[in-house]
Amino acid sequence: MSEAPAATAFVAVDLGATSGRVVLAVLDGAHGAERIDLTEVGRFTNGPVEVPVADGTALHWDLLHLWRGTLDGLRAAGVLARERGVTVAAIGIDSWAVDYGLLDGSGALLGNPRHHRDPRLTGVAEEVLDRLGASGHYAVNGLQTLPFNTEFQLVAGRHDAAWPVAASLRLVPDLLASWLTGAVVTEVTNASTTGLVDAATRQWSAPVIDALQAEYSELGDLRGRLADLVEPGTVVGPLTATVQTATGLGAVPVVAVGSHDTASAVVGVPAADERFAYVSSGTWSLVGVELDAPVLSEESRLANVTNELGVDGTVRYLKNVMGLWVLSETLRTWREAGREVTLAEALAAAESAEPGRTVVDVDAPEFLAPGDMPSRIAAAATASGQPVPDGVGEVVRCILDSLAAAYARVLAEVTRLSGREVDVLHVVGGGSQNELLCRLTARATGLPVVAGPVEGAALGNVVVQARAVGALSGNLTDLRRVVRRSAHLEHYEP
Repeated sequence: MSEAPAATAFVAVDLGATSGRVVLAVLDGAHGAERIDLTEVGRFTNGPVEVPVADGTALHWDLLHLWRGTLDGLRAAGVLARERGVTVAAIGIDSWAVDYGLLDGSGALLGNPRHHRDPRLTGVAEEVLDRLGASGHYAVNGLQTLPFNTEFQLVAGRHDAAWPVAASLRLVPDLLASWLTGAVVTEVTNASTTGLVDAATRQWSAPVIDALQAEYSELGDLRGRLADLVEPGTVVGPLTATVQTATGLGAVPVVAVGSHDTASAVVGVPAADERFAYVSSGTWSLVGVELDAPVLSEESRLANVTNELGVDGTVRYLKNVMGLWVLSETLRTWREAGREVTLAEALAAAESAEPGRTVVDVDAPEFLAPGDMPSRIAAAATASGQPVPDGVGEVVRCILDSLAAAYARVLAEVTRLSGREVDVLHVVGGGSQNELLCRLTARATGLPVVAGPVEGAALGNVVVQARAVGALSGNLTDLRRVVRRSAHLEHYEP
């Protein structure tokens, strides 16, 4: 690696499904041993907003709240950078996938985006794939069938009043980047979750888009609403004069990083020269391996494994697992019922509960929507003839045992179908702090688990920015070396 300047700053905007954060990252390149120091300078809530509609309720994202939090965070990052005597060299945004905003010809937002857990998506995926042919569809986009993939959201929303006047469809990180810079692009790692991208060519798929338009004429010119694709590491453009004034930053470039937070998190896996798998663990858990090419076989489709595109031409061959969403919704249910249980209390109670007493399928559809998770767990236990968890310890232990079992099951699938052998499992993201879950995962998979970094997505975001502006160089192995030097890691044996 080339030696970086003594210290250079970057800003990572990392938007998750439950919170957003802005992080100032200082790259210390002294003596050629680059390492990154992260400081969170802004955090704001995020989550579904339920609003009434004629036929029930709809779930939306509060995008303007995210925009305000982003600007506030950028302003705070600039202040801290000046205090530390470093210059902000670039900004990158990553977020969850699949959801999008619609804008008119003047660039005005046509309403807050729908949330991917919106109830109107029920049954849409099955209808679309029945019309288009599931096997041929997967052979192009290689995408796991999930009810909220962007293409299914488009079909569900084709009668919305906003659609006919929409001139531009922008995924969440691309939309915010366009407001920061005035430039409109679509970053490929996030785009690969839409169902509209050819997994082999990494370009928009004309056959898929044409087929959707033929079956659903209301979609009109779908391709005309999609900006051209760019790869991670592309400089989108400098901050606009308006944003410079609002943030106190200069003409700092915005870099298209792995804008799907999982793509950035996988870059942030601190792997050495080893055969590794990963769990990006947060609200969702993504379990998979990194490949050089997609697996588009019929067997892979039937196993519902996805080929999402990664940084440097890689493929994230993975499967979604419901994740810690089930636990957070459980705690929320208890809290709203007047029973305040902290996460620490819940995990301590689970530690002493009987192991393996009840294991449910956390990927079952009933766990997707917000709601009373303890009651749903009880119903799943009853339906499968298992003991119904009673009390905090048993319910939380059931969730964690079930997650570990799901990780082991999915890992066995993706390694078998890809032919990739694995020696170690890296857990990155917020779930890496859950010691009990990490121990259960090591036991269930039979693999050593390396937990950390917690801020895997932010670190992955930053190293791609740094390379784009010349502060770092090299391939993914080189970038991950910087991540390892910058992270605190915990090790768990099976």
